[in-house]
Amino acid sequence: METRDATRERGSQPPASVSGMISLAGGTFVIGSNDRFAYPDDGETPREIEIGEFMIDPHAVSNSAFATFAADTGYVTDAERFGWSFVFAGLLPDDFPETRAVAAAPWWRQVYGADWRHPNGPQSDASDHPDHPVVQVSFNDAVAYCAWAGTRLPTEAEWEFAARGGLTGAAFPWGDELEPGGEHRMNVWQGQFPNANTLADGHYGTCPVGAFEPNGYGLYNATGNVWEWSADWFDPAFRARDRRTDPAGPPTGTHRVQKGGSYLCHGSYCRRYRVAARQGSEPDSSAGNLGFRCAAASPRAPA
Repeated sequence: METRDATRERGSQPPASVSGMISLAGGTFVIGSNDRFAYPDDGETPREIEIGEFMIDPHAVSNSAFATFAADTGYVTDAERFGWSFVFAGLLPDDFPETRAVAAAPWWRQVYGADWRHPNGPQSDASDHPDHPVVQVSFNDAVAYCAWAGTRLPTEAEWEFAARGGLTGAAFPWGDELEPGGEHRMNVWQGQFPNANTLADGHYGTCPVGAFEPNGYGLYNATGNVWEWSADWFDPAFRARDRRTDPAGPPTGTHRVQKGGSYLCHGSYCRRYRVAARQGSEPDSSAGNLGFRCAAASPRAPA
């Protein structure tokens, strides 16, 4: 049963936006979950923490925004340097040549020429969908964008605080029901994964960054659509001993935390489209369902 955080009760309207970002006053909340769908190795151990004031983007960075960054800086992403990335097989043309599949997840295909400009392989073009989230970006690429934009990636705690939208203990940014009143509230897989998507939510692959209703804090697509990088290193065992105030991940690691799930999540195998869900990937890895949003310190925070 979800309840409202005290920080949300202070006003009936979503927080004010500063330079396009949403300013959040912070507060005390419970990060993590005892959800029965939680993966034991993910480290979703719930605990109460306190978050200070910060700002966060209302939505993921779009293709058009990343294109401006790339044009301004000449930045070359990790996928461009490697010459390939992972693409969901269902988004490839029927006559696409056979490529190597991931053994544990054969719906992922290694595609040469896949990068942020060509998210579904060389035959695709990100400029056809300027308002969709940029994908095929690594943690390193996201950090480079943030440095250019004068922002940073959110910590996992900041991300989850913002994604909850003022709700306490809810599975999703709007509550505990996946489709309240039969309404689709996020872009995830419907049907039988990975071979049959009914498109009940209207999307196959990514959707615009501003699609669906925002949560109580004004964030769009905090769950579903694309996984989002956070600043923290991933260590399932670290959560229980991390500090209580403005916690961050461990000082070192091999994988960075991703949050939010994606358009490929489905209840039959991956219910990670919950706000508490988390997974880790190596900082130079990229895929067709992986993007990011930016955060920043509050302008009122002490220098």
